[in-house]
Amino acid sequence: MRKSWRYPAILAVKSAITEPKDLEFASMTYSLRIADIPASERPRERLLALGSKNLATAELIAILLGTGQGKGKLSAVGLGQHILQELSKNKRDPLDVLRDLTPQELMAIPGIGPAKATTILAAVELGKRTFQFRPTIRAEIDSPAAASAALSQDLMWQRQERFAVVLLDVKNCLIGTKVVTIGTATETLVHPREVFREAIKQGATRLIVAHNHPSGNVEPSPQDMDLTEQLLQAAQCLSIPVLDHLILGNGNHQSLRQITNLWDDYPQEQ
Repeated sequence: MRKSWRYPAILAVKSAITEPKDLEFASMTYSLRIADIPASERPRERLLALGSKNLATAELIAILLGTGQGKGKLSAVGLGQHILQELSKNKRDPLDVLRDLTPQELMAIPGIGPAKATTILAAVELGKRTFQFRPTIRAEIDSPAAASAALSQDLMWQRQERFAVVLLDVKNCLIGTKVVTIGTATETLVHPREVFREAIKQGATRLIVAHNHPSGNVEPSPQDMDLTEQLLQAAQCLSIPVLDHLILGNGNHQSLRQITNLWDDYPQEQ
């Protein structure tokens, strides 16, 4: 059961980014014009009625495309689905491929010209910049979502595992962030002394630790649990409380304080 808890005196609500629901379009005729689709089933109308999180990825792309065409005179939705199929040819997640695609590579797909390619890639870049927004120094970090935002640029989309700290003052205001170690695509090695050395150096009285999983799976490993336990024990000795351990990846984050009993086993000074 997920816990509802507070960073000291302030409710901390986990705000995982919900991925769009990739609906099946088996019953949809891809060559059907958007104008011929019932109004309630058109992507723009569905977004207005249901919200963007409830649209399939192909529908979101269709809204950016505006119109279809390409081989078979596809509709905008059909062309969006065709783009996803083309990008997944090498058995990679198409959205992972799209994140690093060039305009020329996108325009190699039939039906995608400069206007459509630049619109899609502009939307991708805007999404990246939204996730990379950092709270200003001295902003209050009062929840896992706020801490995740502070570290997003350093951790969220990285191809290697990184371990970082959010350094806070006694009022939970942001002093700064620091990447402590950079590992491989599957692991990073960090010792508690490296974490607390940075906290002492910066005069932090509280901290939040975090690392990323390049795979996008934000569930903790046994090694993550062991490291968290070591950090909480060290925090008790040094009287520098660790408020949380976050795992970030591909737009999501997980708070170990919310899903484990470690903070009950190793209470931190408040």
